[in-house]
Order: sequence, then C-alpha cells, then structure tokens
Amino acid sequence: MTHSPTTGFPDAAGSVPAPAPAPDRAAPARTAPGRDRYLDLLRSIALVRVVVYHIFGWAWLTVLFPSMGVMFALAGSLMARSLARPALGVIRSRVRRLLPPVWVFSAVMLTMLFAAGWKPVKEEGIWWFVSLANYIVPVGAPPFPWLIGDKAGLLEDTWAVQALGPLWYIRAYLWFVLLSPLMLWLFRRFPWPTLLAPLALTAVVGTDLVKIPGETGNAVTDFAAYGACWMLGFAHHDGLLKQVPRYLLISCSALVMAFGLWWASNHLGPDGWDLNDIPLAQATWSFGFVVLLLVYSPSWQQLPGRLAKWDKLVTLSNNRAVTIYLWHNTLIMATIPLLDLLWDVPFVYTHLEGFFEATYTTWMFVLVWPLIGLMILAVGWIEDLAAKRSPRLWPDGSRSTRRRPAGAHGR
Repeated sequence: MTHSPTTGFPDAAGSVPAPAPAPDRAAPARTAPGRDRYLDLLRSIALVRVVVYHIFGWAWLTVLFPSMGVMFALAGSLMARSLARPALGVIRSRVRRLLPPVWVFSAVMLTMLFAAGWKPVKEEGIWWFVSLANYIVPVGAPPFPWLIGDKAGLLEDTWAVQALGPLWYIRAYLWFVLLSPLMLWLFRRFPWPTLLAPLALTAVVGTDLVKIPGETGNAVTDFAAYGACWMLGFAHHDGLLKQVPRYLLISCSALVMAFGLWWASNHLGPDGWDLNDIPLAQATWSFGFVVLLLVYSPSWQQLPGRLAKWDKLVTLSNNRAVTIYLWHNTLIMATIPLLDLLWDVPFVYTHLEGFFEATYTTWMFVLVWPLIGLMILAVGWIEDLAAKRSPRLWPDGSRSTRRRPAGAHGR
C-alpha cells in the first residue's frame, strides 16, 4: 500500500524501509519505525495457509485459520492509515501498485489460453472484448473457458479455472480500495453499525434470502462476507477495539464464532466444513477470529525469540505477496507434470511406486516452494517497478536488498 513503513497484500509492492545501521554487528537489525512485525507474520501465515489449502484441499483449514479474512483485515488497517492523506492520491497509488503484476499474470494466462485453442470471439461474440477489460482492471470476472485442452494432456482440462481463481481476491480488494474513503467516513461517524453492516448484508445475499445472479452476485457476496474484516482493520487502526473491555470483546467474538460454526453445521456444502462454500459462516467465523487476533496484537518491532529465524522469509513474503498469491495455483499445477517425470526413473517405478503415490501431495507441497521462489525471481521485481522503486530480485530484508539509491522513497 502507499505508506512504506508497513507492508500489506498490495502493500507488498511497497518498500521495506532500510533500518538504521546497528552499532553492534552482532545485534539484530532494527526495523523501521511504525513497522508491525506481528501483522507481517500474520500475513505470511495466511499466504502459507492458502497454498497448503489449495494443495491438500483440507476443508478444516478454513476453520483453523481463515486466511482471507485475516488478509482483508490487515489491508483495511493499512488503508485507514494511508487515508490520512488525500483519498484520490491513495487510491491512485494502490491501483498503480496492484495492476502491473496483474497485467503480467493476465498476459501469460491469455497467451496460454489462446495457445490451447480458445476462440472467445467465436464462442461469446463481440461481448468478449468488453469483458476482456477485467483482465486489465479486474473490477469484474474475466472471461475464460471452464474446460480447455485435453484431460489427459500436460495439464488437466480445468487448469484455466484453477489458474485464474485467485483473481476473485484481486476483484474484492479493488472494490474495497475504491470504496474505502466512503466506508471510512461512515465508520468514523457510525462505527458500530458500519462495522456490523456487512454481516447483516451477508445474512441477506449470502443465504439466498435475496439471490443476485451471476458474477455480480458472487462479487457482492464476497464484498459482504469480508467487508466486516476490512472494517475491523479500520477499528484496529483507530483504536476502537481498545475502547471496549477485553473480556467483552472475547465473549462477543466467541458467540459470533459459535454462531458461524452452528450455521455451517446446518449448511454443509459439497466439501463439508469448507467455509468458502458457506458465506454467512465464513463472514461470522472470520470476523470473530480476526477480533481475537487484533485484541491480542502485540505490535512487535521485530520478531521475538524463535520467530526471529523466520524474519527474512516473513519479509520476503510480505514484499512479494501479490506475486505469491497470483501465481501459486498455477505453480501448484506445474508440480504435477514435473513429479510425473519420476515415473520414468526405473528405481522409483520399481521400488517406490506405492510410497510415491501415497505421498504425492506432500511432494507437491515440497516442490511448489522452489517454483514460487523462481517465480519471485522471474516476475516479482514488477512489484517494485509498480511502486516506482528500483527492482530487487530477492527482497528479504538482508543488507544487500535494503540499500536504496539516494532520493528513492518507495512511494
């Protein structure tokens, strides 16, 4: 986001300011004033959880750690901080930082779709040229075929759906950014009604009480389901949560979360307890979960104790959050043809066939991280260019990546 002291999802395109040199070389590096490493850690955990979920498909992960709600809340907090400046400039900066990585992703995906034989004009007519704009500014759903290619080919025939799935988050985030000045204005005048209004809206549009068809309905439902988490970020920034006794916040959060689980138990989807299929349960559980995380927010200036060894990875993931999120599904699918090459190794085929089949998804999890690292090297620097900053290949906060040319402000 636009303020450089703290990184967020789109703020991952923002810079990690260079700490002042420590007088003692053995002392841990100091972080920049205002940087909250607790929030950075939460964002990193959320990204890892998303990758794990998309590999293993464990529905219970959406209950254990509702990553999307956490990410929207952190982004909302940073947005509230940035809106101390003129709103138009903040929105322009956010959009500028977000879109170039999306353009590169979209260009690659469209090239793959056309190479696979997609003929959208023949299938959808001239309207396709209008909907194509969502690949450029994703305020709506970009067009793509649900089935393309050969099911027995290099990638299964649903690869487009899986690869382009992450764009729903970009769409929701963009909506929140564009509407944040109005949302923050309402929040600061009517804090509690505004904070809870998205939950009420989810109870209407997320339960089929009012059915909005098509992608418009999906967009409104996503906006409602995570709107309360976004505004919890406002509440965290403005200190609203600190004005309420902690025991009361915890008690109310527990009740809201209990309602979410109760609602889910009576509306289980095809994947059981996957809250992504149950908007009202997702909204209420995420809301209560985020309140608990923010109530106990310690505002670390640096990662404490054993967490310190993860400092560079936390910094890297925050600086490249857009790249990681956009590309992770595509890279997960790329692990499959790579792992299948092992079947051509006689020893594996003869002696390890059963073991390899039983642990296949685990090997996907192991392999996807080097692929993510390669993608960070390949296109991650576009996030720096979008932030009007000198490109960095591996911005993990080490001394070599913290150096910045004179006059570079990362805005």
